[in-house]
Amino acid sequence: MTETRPKASPRGRSRMNNEQPLVDDIRLLGRILGDVIREQEGVEAYELIERIRKLSVAFRRDADQEADRALKKLLKGLSDDQTVSVIRAFTYFSHLANLAEDRHHIRRRMVHERAGNTQEGSIEVALMRLRQAGIAPRAISQTLATSHVSPVLTAHPTEVQRKSILDAERGIAQLLIQRDEIKAHAQPQDALAPRELAANEGQMRARVVQLWQTRLLRFSKLTVVDEIENALSYYEATFLREIPRIYASLERELGQNPVASFLRMGQWIGGDRDGNPNVSAETLDYALRRQSEMALRHYLTEIHYLGAELSLSARLVDVSEEMRALAQRSPDTSEHRADEPYRRALTGMYARLAATLQQLTGGEAARHAIAPQDPYTSADEFLVDLRVIDASLREHHGTALAQQRLSPLIRAAEVFGFHLATVDLRQSSDKHEEVIAELLRVAGTEQQYARLPEEARCTLLVRLLADPRPLRVIDAEYSPLAQDEIAIFETARRMRTLLGAQAIRHYIISHTETVSDLLEVLLLQKEVGLMRRHPDGRMRADLIVVPLFETIEDLRNAAPIMRAFYALPGITQLVKASGGEQDIMLGYSDSNKDGGIFTSNWELYHAEIALVHLFEELANSHDITLRMFHGRGGTVGRGGGPSYQAILAQPPGTVRGQIRLTEQGEVIASKYANPEIGRRNLETLVAATLEATLLQPTKPAPRTFLEAAEKLSNASMAAYRALVYETPGFNEYFFAATPIREIAELNIGSRPASRKASQKIEDLRAIPWGFSWGQCRLTLPGWYGFGSAVQSLLAGNGAAGRREAVALLRNMYQQWPFFRTLLSNMDMVLAKSDLPLASRYSELVADKRLRRKVFSAIEAEWRLTADALALITGERQRLAGNSALQRSIKHRFPYIDPLHHLQVELVRRYRAGQTGDRVQTGIHISINGIAAGLRNTG
Repeated sequence: MTETRPKASPRGRSRMNNEQPLVDDIRLLGRILGDVIREQEGVEAYELIERIRKLSVAFRRDADQEADRALKKLLKGLSDDQTVSVIRAFTYFSHLANLAEDRHHIRRRMVHERAGNTQEGSIEVALMRLRQAGIAPRAISQTLATSHVSPVLTAHPTEVQRKSILDAERGIAQLLIQRDEIKAHAQPQDALAPRELAANEGQMRARVVQLWQTRLLRFSKLTVVDEIENALSYYEATFLREIPRIYASLERELGQNPVASFLRMGQWIGGDRDGNPNVSAETLDYALRRQSEMALRHYLTEIHYLGAELSLSARLVDVSEEMRALAQRSPDTSEHRADEPYRRALTGMYARLAATLQQLTGGEAARHAIAPQDPYTSADEFLVDLRVIDASLREHHGTALAQQRLSPLIRAAEVFGFHLATVDLRQSSDKHEEVIAELLRVAGTEQQYARLPEEARCTLLVRLLADPRPLRVIDAEYSPLAQDEIAIFETARRMRTLLGAQAIRHYIISHTETVSDLLEVLLLQKEVGLMRRHPDGRMRADLIVVPLFETIEDLRNAAPIMRAFYALPGITQLVKASGGEQDIMLGYSDSNKDGGIFTSNWELYHAEIALVHLFEELANSHDITLRMFHGRGGTVGRGGGPSYQAILAQPPGTVRGQIRLTEQGEVIASKYANPEIGRRNLETLVAATLEATLLQPTKPAPRTFLEAAEKLSNASMAAYRALVYETPGFNEYFFAATPIREIAELNIGSRPASRKASQKIEDLRAIPWGFSWGQCRLTLPGWYGFGSAVQSLLAGNGAAGRREAVALLRNMYQQWPFFRTLLSNMDMVLAKSDLPLASRYSELVADKRLRRKVFSAIEAEWRLTADALALITGERQRLAGNSALQRSIKHRFPYIDPLHHLQVELVRRYRAGQTGDRVQTGIHISINGIAAGLRNTG
């Protein structure tokens, strides 16, 4: 495949020089892929791919009607096998372009850093800003000691890449790094460099051949186990090594001030049951044991290498008394290591870890110098031994040895323990209600719980929480639902005992609408012993009960519900005795599907402020820490977009060192598949949290800003709901003009696309809703309604009033991070949208009148929104302030566009009854390729 040469103006030559390494990498990878296709599929297949690419470029660049007709004719004439071959080619090019782009991102960042231009979002810049503000390292360290920052990986219902593909692509990424190193060290007369580059290219070719001959897709339906294994691959590649490096950077910058382990990973996969019947107590057990195995095998590997490195002889260097005792306790009696206390100690520790692995997971360690024995009872016990070695080295001139491998291992053990990541439990509130109703009915306590008014429910539940007796009746028959839900709580208790309290810490309640929704989960905890009275007489709950407020109405009720919850007798004391932490999860996806992009963000902003005020009142007398958990998705419509800006755009006073946020979909791969990119993305979370906590102004936005935002929200929601919920036939249009049917019918993902067997937008899950709009390149949830809202604000006040309103909007954009970040995200979404391609999808709608009516409305709002952004920001060109994304789009979209054309053709065939394997495979691969190319569509 060939890469289209961009034409540079004189002003753009400097930027082109910066981009040349990227262009070179894309051309290299494209050429290799083209060669592989010619070799594997034949010259005709290669030429067909090139013809489709050129017609697609003409369609995009010139809106060429002739190219449009020729492309349609060509695609309709392709066999199913040809279509799949072409889709695979463009999908792999998207994947390879991602690798080249990631490499260039790292390359440009290194250039900036070497020039002393450290970039925003880095720890260095954040700490520099804090120093300039007069904040001492000690104060920063104290802030981190009480902080909690946690990205939480969640499953994706549309695509998970196979590990085989990820591994091959990581190999290519490493070869791109190696290629840069060869070029960097080559001298003008270097005869070796050409040979090294040729060998490097040969290795790349082998990896591309591997990709071409490897299935992109699984034969079987995606399972929860597949999702668990996929997530674990990111720990192995990135998190286990890169998170300790982030801590090392902070320690260097903060000098002698200690850095607490505040950055930890979270996980939903295996514990998220909301709408997913495939998640059970068994999958929760499997997820936790596999996570434990991943952590323990990492520690075993590091202990093995430490044993090789710490060959220090007691005849040459002294050790501490504690170290001597640790070596003496080791069962290693080899005379070869008699004078090597560190090695003897590490051999014993390896045996203990190997026994721990056996005990917790059933796994066997790779090496056995001595038999596994005496398993560790906890990660803390393992840490005690590591710290004995560390202290002894540092006391006896071995600091350099401690810093290389031992310090990162200690930090990893602190952060990951024996559990790796905290698994959250999640279920819908209506399921808890059913289980509680059944328990009460069988126990003879209350026959009609579901019919009780809310006040009566709360009174009953509070009384039962104070009663030490369980509700379950011995030998009674309970429904499968009740048995399954109670089994989850019982498994949680057992796994916390095995792996530590951090293995499971949060229980998230979807669709929290009442106070009783929270009390029901507390009662279910009590039923299995997760909530109990301690010797000091106080009740304590092991799991933080986390309400999830999702819809617009839920967000508006968030603060009143929490106020009523804490007003109940004993609740404040219970939360304080249980650790004094209250997580509250805010749902970006459903609120967006409910009210549109602007209203969703505005109601989230409002809800956060109201919650902060409430917990400030509580904290004055009860010292309870509020932590917001942001349920962000990949798309902007689901809270996506750059994390750094998103955190800084939070209302004043809402971060305070505490934040959890979800990471999901192909966003996980784009952020964390490459270790260097992964570390940078984790750094931005830390940097933004520090800046938002210690630098963010505490005063609210001006009243005029808030009033204007309220008006924009009302008008935006009206425009959005007029289209989505009030336009007759809109459901029919959506299900025809996007691949939502295929996403649902082809079993892509481990959970259903809809909560109910219907085609109502209300019942559709928010993720496939947003994902489908991304696939057809309208990205509607990320911008619709804003143009009409601005038009409404500007109308009706005459020329002077209009000028005043424009000035206000521009001030809001310049001075208010919330508004600026929201508009920046809309700008990005519009840049990734494409009306001509979207019109191609609209042709799948059989009813021509409906097609014209809905698409015309969408097109008109798109133009209104584009004009509104230009008016407020002063930039008519999309992404004027984001050259990196501009560059990305320029290089990648000519290769994504053919996938859209091919997807439309295959969807047309599929819906016409051609449901063979090749058609389904082609659609599935095209979904993968488009998602990979757009990088934040899920």
